[in-house]
Amino acid sequence: MHKQQLSAAAWLQVLVPCLACLVLALVWGQPLGWASLALVTVALLATVLAAVHHAEVIALRVGEPLGTLVLALAVTVIEVALVVALMMSGGEAASALARDTVFATVMIICNGVIGLCLLLGALRHHALDFRVEGTTPALSVLATLATLTLVLPSLTSTTPGPTLSPSQLVFAGLVSLTLYGVFIFVQTVRHRDYFLPFDEANEDEHLPPPSNAATAVSFALLLLALVAVVGLAKLLAPSIEAAVEKAGVPHGVVGICVALLVLLPETWAAVRAALRNRMQTSFNLALGSALATIGLSIPAVVVTAMVLHMPLTLGLGSKETVLLALTLLISTMTLSPGRATVLQGAVHLVLFAVFLFLSVVP
Repeated sequence: MHKQQLSAAAWLQVLVPCLACLVLALVWGQPLGWASLALVTVALLATVLAAVHHAEVIALRVGEPLGTLVLALAVTVIEVALVVALMMSGGEAASALARDTVFATVMIICNGVIGLCLLLGALRHHALDFRVEGTTPALSVLATLATLTLVLPSLTSTTPGPTLSPSQLVFAGLVSLTLYGVFIFVQTVRHRDYFLPFDEANEDEHLPPPSNAATAVSFALLLLALVAVVGLAKLLAPSIEAAVEKAGVPHGVVGICVALLVLLPETWAAVRAALRNRMQTSFNLALGSALATIGLSIPAVVVTAMVLHMPLTLGLGSKETVLLALTLLISTMTLSPGRATVLQGAVHLVLFAVFLFLSVVP
């Protein structure tokens, strides 16, 4: 019976991404009624769980921190493709889309995801330990990239407004890609041990790694699931947009809602790791995703903007700059000691609530 249950569960993990893509194909371009809206929502949630499962299979095969990097990069590449597609179809009206997406992702991850992981992990395990030599370098790269791409464009004088000149855009894109590449080299090659979780409570190390064939199948199904997640999130966007307009809140809330949906797989994987007292894995997922968003999004949108000759707004306003600075300051205080409690989780979640509230009531 147990083997039959395992077999049924395995088949379910295979079928869910395929069925989600089928749902995506059936309702694409169609107005969503109540029934189809419920179907899309259920398919989205089920696909998120399937994506996390296949990411964990890959992680079990390749080990840490490559396992967490697979999920972060896969989600980010698809998210970048979605942003570029929306920029190409939106024209000048989408000039600030990349900035809003990157800023929302940083705030969601650094405050929402990290805060939730710290809160739930500390409620179960009291004090949470992690490697300072792994979290601090990641945060320093994130602070540098966020400042260069989101703050400095509002302070430069070559072009008016929160924009950059063509040469400045190229420089920002090259710097972002280079710094992210160096971080990946350090994380996966030169100082890989800095990003490994403490192995005292790592039960996964006693599990046999999956075969190459099983890993390849999980990788293909992970990509399929992530495509379905992004597509289903985009289908839900008009319904979210209609609700936002009906509520009379700023249009930027739509981007936040879509970003929250796209980040569901990483959020769920990070929370599961925190509940198992593997905070280093949670931070690898969270910070790695934020770094990939900037390191890959900025070069991609720079190329898109230059090819299409469209304006690209990157600089944040004063309110958003203050929130970003406060987030980076609090994140430094949280990650520097190498140990955190429920208090740090509460602080980050309060900052996340402030970000959401001021987005609705600017």
